[in-house]
Amino acid sequence: MTLSVTCHCGATRITLPRQPAEAKACNCSFCQRAGAVWAYFEEGELEFASLENDRTYSASGGLNQHHFCGQCGMQTWGSSPDWASAYNADGTPKGDPGVVPSRRTYAVNLNMIDGLDWSKIEVEQMDGRNNW
Repeated sequence: MTLSVTCHCGATRITLPRQPAEAKACNCSFCQRAGAVWAYFEEGELEFASLENDRTYSASGGLNQHHFCGQCGMQTWGSSPDWASAYNADGTPKGDPGVVPSRRTYAVNLNMIDGLDWSKIEVEQMDGRNNW
C-alpha cells in the first residue's frame, strides 16, 4: 500500500518510501498549534508528486522551514537541520554546544495521511516548549 501525504484540497501530494515506525509529537509554540505528528526521512527519500500552492513559513530565519498549502492551509511537511544528530531529546548537546548540523532532515505530518495504521507507529512526545 502506497502512503501519501495529501493536503485537504489535494494540491500537495508527497509519497512516502515506507510506513514509518516512529514519529514525534512536539509541544513547541508551532507544532502544538499545527497539531502535527512528524515522521522523519532523509534527503531524497520523499517523492514530491505535487507541490502546487506550496508556501513556506519560518520563525527561525529560514533554518527550520514549515510547508503548508497556500490554498487550504494544511501543514504538510517541513525541513530543518538534522537536530537529532547534534542534540538529545531534552535539548542537551551530544557534543559541542551551539552546533547547527549541515545535513537536513525532512518531516511529514502524519495527520495528513488517510488510512494510516497508527498502531504500527511509536509516537515520542517531545518537550520543545521547554527544551529549545
